[in-house]
Amino acid sequence: MKKMNVLVTAVIAAMSVSASSCDSIRSAKLHSAVDSASYSIGLVNGISFKQNLSTFPGEPLDMDLLIAGLATGLKGDTAAQKLTAESAQTYIQEYFQKAQKEELEKTKQEGETFLEENKTKNGIIVTESGLQYQVITEGDGEKPSESDQVKVHYTGTLLDGTVFDSSVERGEPAVFGVNQVIKGWTEGLQIMPVGSKYTFWIPSELAYGENGAGRDIKPNSVLKFEVELLEIVKP
Repeated sequence: MKKMNVLVTAVIAAMSVSASSCDSIRSAKLHSAVDSASYSIGLVNGISFKQNLSTFPGEPLDMDLLIAGLATGLKGDTAAQKLTAESAQTYIQEYFQKAQKEELEKTKQEGETFLEENKTKNGIIVTESGLQYQVITEGDGEKPSESDQVKVHYTGTLLDGTVFDSSVERGEPAVFGVNQVIKGWTEGLQIMPVGSKYTFWIPSELAYGENGAGRDIKPNSVLKFEVELLEIVKP
C-alpha cells in the first residue's frame, strides 16, 4: 500500500491548487507577496500531484470531479460534501486495491501471452526455469560462475520498447557480482562465454515479481535485456 499512501499524501497537499472553475484559474491575479506565495504553493503541489496521478491504476480520473472534491474539502463546506471524509477515505482504499489487483492480473497475462508466443520463434532457447534467450554473438571466452564479478554492457526494456536502464546510453559498462542481481541475470550470465552478446526475456518471477521496481517496471512485468559480457573481473 506504499503507492496509495503516497497518492493520498499528494491529494492532501494538492488541495492548495483547487479552484471552483477553469475561469478562476486562468484569471488568477498576483497583487501581493501572499498572492504569489499562495499561487506558488498551489503550482508546485499541482505539478507533484499530477505526477502521482500518472501511476494511479484503472481508468483516467475525472479531473472536474477531482477539482470539485478538492475545492469542497479546502473550503470546509460540509453541506456540499457528497461523501463523509471517512467514507471517502475507505472508498479510495477499496478502489485502489481493486484497480491495482486488476492491473496486476492484466500485466501478468500480457507477459505470459508474450512468452508463449516468443518461445516459438526461431533461435529462442528456453531454460528449465522459464528464462528465454537468443544468441546474437557467441564468444569463445570463459563462462562466469555465480561467485564471479563481471563487466557488462546492457540495455533493459519493457515489452512495449520503453528503455528503463542502459549502461550503453550512459557510456560506461557496469561491474557487479553474478549473484548480486535478479535471478534471471544470475542464471543468464552463467550461460554466456566472455565476448558473447545475448538477448534475454526474463519472466517476472525471475525479475522483480509482484513488487515491481521504480516508476517504470510494474509488478509482474516481463523484462527484456540485451547483454554483452565483456569480461570476468578477477580479484
